[in-house]
Amino acid sequence: MQRALSTYLLVNHRLSNVLLDRIWEAGIPLVEIFCARQHLDYHNSAQIAELGHWFRESELKLHSLHSPLHTDEYAGRSGPQAVINITEPVKSKRIPMLDEIKRALEIAETIPFPYLIQHIGVTGQEYDDRYVDAAFAALEEISLFARQRGVEVLLENTPNALASAERLRVFLNTTHLNVNVCLDVGHAHMNEGVESAYRLLKNRIRSTHVHDNDGKEDLHLFPMLAPEQGTIDWRRTLQLLRSQDDRYPLLLELREVPDMGSPFDTLRKLFDTLENLTTNDEF
Repeated sequence: MQRALSTYLLVNHRLSNVLLDRIWEAGIPLVEIFCARQHLDYHNSAQIAELGHWFRESELKLHSLHSPLHTDEYAGRSGPQAVINITEPVKSKRIPMLDEIKRALEIAETIPFPYLIQHIGVTGQEYDDRYVDAAFAALEEISLFARQRGVEVLLENTPNALASAERLRVFLNTTHLNVNVCLDVGHAHMNEGVESAYRLLKNRIRSTHVHDNDGKEDLHLFPMLAPEQGTIDWRRTLQLLRSQDDRYPLLLELREVPDMGSPFDTLRKLFDTLENLTTNDEF
């Protein structure tokens, strides 16, 4: 499987050419950029232009863009009004949120990329038919805007009652939306389990998010680095992912560990371990 990394690992730092160089130097050929304005300000044309020039000269490829979750530069800490949720049932409130997503999608005009990763709802959100209807209307609009820029929208299974693997399968079969999915292994572990989620979404998986947790909280841990906290069966998970590895990369979406001396050295070792995982391997 191709190695890929989400810049979520670096989300508390401004995304720069220096950080992208470090990803490439770690032997990672694909990157997903996490759209958070303190990291990548998609309102800042100068930052986009600078990154666009770098990508044109680099062998590192932009695999995907993670759709923004908040409108502010503080990861949503400015208040609930900063949350982007495409299931907002009031159209007048939903339109500004969709405009934010479209603004992020315009990056493709400077830095081409194939996929936009999109959430349906927020963590812990309950099911309501009104939310489903709003999501359908929003995704029709987002998908059209994305396709005009050569981008395909991928829906991510998330830890709520709207976007578990089973809910996504029903949603797509019912609406007939022509979109595929990004399988988030950590989120699957918090819902129906990795194997069940994989089998439910198997034919639609086009990308992945790989990280560990305790089955309860969305911790985005380095796999196997903290076995007392992370409880995913990585041997079985990699067996599943490898069964169709020509369709998607192994994309790590990890949270920064403040006291980790050299995260890129750890990433190299982690990728090696995951790629060669056998019954006798230890990290």
